[in-house]
Parts: sequence; structure tokens; C-alpha cells
Amino acid sequence: MALSGSLRAESSNSALLRAWARMAPEGVDIAFYEGLAGLPPFDPGLDLDPTDYHAPEPVVELRRRLLEADGLLLCSPEYAFGMPGVLKNLLDWTVSMNALDRMPIAFMVASPLAGGGAKAHQGLLWVLRALNVDVVKGASFRVDRIRTRMNQDGQIIDPPTARRLAKALEAVVNRIKGLR
Repeated sequence: MALSGSLRAESSNSALLRAWARMAPEGVDIAFYEGLAGLPPFDPGLDLDPTDYHAPEPVVELRRRLLEADGLLLCSPEYAFGMPGVLKNLLDWTVSMNALDRMPIAFMVASPLAGGGAKAHQGLLWVLRALNVDVVKGASFRVDRIRTRMNQDGQIIDPPTARRLAKALEAVVNRIKGLR
């Protein structure tokens, strides 16, 4: 499954995620999660019995999709030195069902700034570790100056960035294959 932490329609992060997914080898299907904006604010009072799926319908759908997924590709921007609140909200909804427990993940934080995204990357890494996610070695990184690394058609034009994305995708696919 692929997930962008941005709600903006023309998001560089979403474009980068789509470009990353296009690199998937034959036989690897990547489904995009588009329900981020529809998730209600996390409320543990609405999640009293997660095994009976009594959470709000958008949350039930998110969890179902995560439980069906073999792995996760995630791309997020940095807002105010952290991950976007909507992404943190999504991650909070996964806690009670352990929907991300030991799931192989590759993730990046993309920023238009040189050196940008470091704080969001670190914060996201902390949260993912708290959720017991399998952050695949070599598949977690930042992409700074993102607007210089892609063209207007969403194609990666920076060879080092393309190689890094390909290696991260290969690493997470290999981890998933190793778990089967």
C-alpha cells in the first residue's frame, strides 16, 4: 500500500510517491490509500472494542486495507517541524488493532528546502518504532529540494534520487518476499 501524508492535490510528496510506485517490479501491485482526509479525529472513546470493528467506517476501511497489505510505502512532508497532523491521526487509529505491527515499510520525507524534512523524518521514525513497524534498513530517508528532482510531469529527473528510491523499493519488496 502507498500512502501520502499530504492532502494537497498538487503535493510534491504525492507526486514523488506515484513516481516511486511506478518503479515497482512486475508482479508487485501497489494500491494507493486515498482516505486520509476522511478520517475522523482520533478518539479512543470511539474505539472501545477494535476487534469488533466498532470504530467509524473510514477507520474500519483503513484498518482493513492495512491488514490486507504486505507492506507500506509512505511519503510525507514536514509541517512546523513535524509530520502533518492528518498523518499522525491516521497512525493513532492503527494502535489498538496493531494494524502496522511488524509490517515492512519504506518511507521518506520530501521537502522543497535544502536539508529540509529532518525533524519530520525523525518524528515519524519514532512513531513508527512505537507502533512496532518493520522500518526496512536503507528504506528510510529524506529527499530535500524535491522540486529540483522531479519535472512537471511527475518524473524523477535526478539520477541519484531515482537510484535511492529504487534501492529502497527493492529492499522492502525483498523483505516482504522473505516473510512469505
